[in-house]
Amino acid sequence: MRSCIFGGAGFIGSHLAASLAGLGREVTVIGRSPWPTRILPAQARYRQCPQSGAGDLARLLEGFDELVDLAYATVPKTSFTDPVFDIQANLPFAVRLFQAASAAGVGRVVIVSSGGTVYGLARTLPIAETHPTSPLSPYGITKLTIEKYAFMFHHCHGLPVTVVRPANAYGSGQDAHSGQGFVATAMARLAAGEEVRVFGPRGTVRDYVHVDDVVSGIIAALLRGKPGEVYNIGTGMGHDNIEVVEAICRIAGITSADAQLHLLPARPFDVPTNVLDAAKLRRHTGWEPHIDFDRGIERCWKELATRTSTKD
Repeated sequence: MRSCIFGGAGFIGSHLAASLAGLGREVTVIGRSPWPTRILPAQARYRQCPQSGAGDLARLLEGFDELVDLAYATVPKTSFTDPVFDIQANLPFAVRLFQAASAAGVGRVVIVSSGGTVYGLARTLPIAETHPTSPLSPYGITKLTIEKYAFMFHHCHGLPVTVVRPANAYGSGQDAHSGQGFVATAMARLAAGEEVRVFGPRGTVRDYVHVDDVVSGIIAALLRGKPGEVYNIGTGMGHDNIEVVEAICRIAGITSADAQLHLLPARPFDVPTNVLDAAKLRRHTGWEPHIDFDRGIERCWKELATRTSTKD
């Protein structure tokens, strides 16, 4: 079985590449750079994405049985700063990729969207896939538009596409300075004795799901999900930013006096509360998250401590 992962050298993608390789897949990672920015499993190949049109992409995809698309060039904060760039950097490529996958006859396609942004303000909690989609950020609008194009190709061209909407992923290898991922950022700042910025009185409430569970959810959708369907990947549990900081402090042995918080006004593009209902993925595939929040935070802190001691 030949698997292709666009964006497979990123945070979630590198974990996904390792898991698919562990299942015996022949994995090829496609990225924008001439070489991978993260360490990939020894079994995985890396190729730079062609910069031209759908024809070259179709030739690249010939012979692949399955495709997972994680490629995205922006984060919510940067999309708000330059919404035109958010569209230009992400939407044309996604449409060309769907054209190419249709032309190449790829057997299964999973698009990794965003459960944290496409729904907008929560009317009910936890949020199911039937919840209205009304994103507040350009990032969420573009993600949702990509979903719509994917399903257009599904209905009009027979592209066997499934969409997954993960909640807020965290875990091993997340970049603390990318502007996306409060757990990694807060942990790195607390470890360095620096202040942690929180936007709003207690920040935002998010469904933090460990990257291993995100990856197993993507694979569940790839192997057992239904083409034409959307699946949330989340825990159904929410934690605000202050609760995240308190959890890190408990595990790290940091006192409240040592934890420096800088409270700032809430940002207009941040959804106040986002917690996902993943019952549909459970019903269709049998997927379950296995790493609860406290255990996941402990894992991350131990890894950070190990890296720090190794550098010293």
